[in-house]
Amino acid sequence: MEHSVLILGGSGQAGAGTATLLRRWYPELPLTITGRDLGRARRVADELGGAAAATIDLRRGDLGLQETEGYSAVVATVWDSHLNGLRFAQDRGLPYVGISNGLVDIGPEVVAAGLRADATPILLASHWYAGLVVLAALDLAREFDRLDTIEVSGVLDEQDGGGPAAMADIERLLAVTSAGHVRRDGVFHWVSGPDAEVEVTGVDGTVLPGQIVPILDVPSLALATGAPNVRFAFAVGESVGRRRGGPASAEVRIDLEGVDRAGAPLRTSRYLFHPEGQRPLTALGVALGVERLLGLRGAPVPPGLHTPEALIDPGYAAERMAEIGATFVGAHGDR
Repeated sequence: MEHSVLILGGSGQAGAGTATLLRRWYPELPLTITGRDLGRARRVADELGGAAAATIDLRRGDLGLQETEGYSAVVATVWDSHLNGLRFAQDRGLPYVGISNGLVDIGPEVVAAGLRADATPILLASHWYAGLVVLAALDLAREFDRLDTIEVSGVLDEQDGGGPAAMADIERLLAVTSAGHVRRDGVFHWVSGPDAEVEVTGVDGTVLPGQIVPILDVPSLALATGAPNVRFAFAVGESVGRRRGGPASAEVRIDLEGVDRAGAPLRTSRYLFHPEGQRPLTALGVALGVERLLGLRGAPVPPGLHTPEALIDPGYAAERMAEIGATFVGAHGDR
């Protein structure tokens, strides 16, 4: 590919992790690592080898970039606060990936995409791990003929919130509303107070107080599977990795209930687990999206607004998860 993938926030945890995976998969793919600190961006670029580094200003329509060559895509691994990254991509007909707008504040991004629907493909990936949990659940759902209930619950270790930008995103999204968003009996609802409080059980059976949250995973899973009952909750606390004396781990429980191909009741519970925390999973979610938008895998992606499950094969995503050390393990007490 002649032109470079422009990674906004490429010197941060999610951006650097995404760039590392893309370099591993496609050694000749040009990459431009950007951030507010040019020295830090250069260090990441030097570690990758053959990558460029630049500073950006998200308040400017041109992002503060001195364009001497074109780009192949724009990947916003930080909050595109002024939507200038999106506009930059639309003006140049470049695929765009965004991961930092939650369910409650995607409106401007969706409207901006809709106003110029023919300009470029846009991947709305502000899901947990940039859509990886949705893809994991859809892969597990293959054995079902009908899904009635999907319940997802994750543990976010308080020492694994990501870098400053990621922590700012979490604080911003949680400040908007304390209500959660669910699908119940086929209808999307907002829940609050005691109705939004749940218990989240970790891989080792430890129970933490959790909260149902408004997140794009809920409509994505509900509409992709037809399941009439869907919820997503998470708890902040010590992960099983730290309880065992190691680093913070990532653990997301996926409970599915419905019927199998023979019409018999079926229920399964699995954890998506990674011993190194959320960074490798988020990076993989973004990298899969970039790979797909660039046409490096699969058919060309048409202009318009897309979500991860609409573009990425769940089985392929599961293979990539295994490559980076993620595993699916049974719920505590299951045989």
